[in-house]
Amino acid sequence: MKPITKILVATGTVAGAVAGLHFLNKELHKDICMIAHRGHSGKHPGNTEAAFLSAVENGSGGIETDVRITKDGVFVVNHNDEATFFDGTELVVADSTYEELTKKPLKNTKSDETVYLCTFERYLEICRDANMICFIELKGEFSDEDINRLFTLAGEVYDLSKCSLQSFEFENLVKTHEAFPELQIMLTYGKNCGDYHKCIEYGFDIDAEYKIATPKMVKEFHDKGLKVGLWTANDVLALNYCRALGVDYIESDYFGS
Repeated sequence: MKPITKILVATGTVAGAVAGLHFLNKELHKDICMIAHRGHSGKHPGNTEAAFLSAVENGSGGIETDVRITKDGVFVVNHNDEATFFDGTELVVADSTYEELTKKPLKNTKSDETVYLCTFERYLEICRDANMICFIELKGEFSDEDINRLFTLAGEVYDLSKCSLQSFEFENLVKTHEAFPELQIMLTYGKNCGDYHKCIEYGFDIDAEYKIATPKMVKEFHDKGLKVGLWTANDVLALNYCRALGVDYIESDYFGS
């Protein structure tokens, strides 16, 4: 029986297992970069300026966001297809202009702030001013021209070496890498996503759901000099498990550091 297995069996509990992993890898914690998932979205509406600024204030090393395109070609940040407003109405982002989408405040059940749809450019400015890593996930339809425009903007406003593209769609990763070889590329990987080894063959990093991450997966990527991120760890047990695996990035709604 391997040492790590002995610890897990001896403790008999999730908490004990995490404590064992924590002990085995305590020297690795200092090198992990915390990424605020949609900003500090545990305290503020996700993907808003308020959430991004709070992530900066709470010491996050980077911010993850979701990018969509409005009907008139403006890059905005929003997770869902629709933007939901304070009065309960909704607009589909791809079918609406930027002006239409910013006429009313967004729905906010997390704070007393008045928040509006945020542009991708404003997100970049906040990350730039705080020297933070940008995790960028594309949502909806993106043509080759859209991708070129998006990352050209990222390079102009900030620095492509500080940016990372995440996507479940492998083809998105390949074509973006061809256009922007200096950009970090990460496969977004979850349950039932199939074999991740193609990612290693292409030299792409991985951003995986923490519940399915294993020491073997992390080692396979690290052995090839590739990086591993995990999402979304929102309690102490989950955070300690991710840290114990010795990954490079941990995404969280709550924890800034």
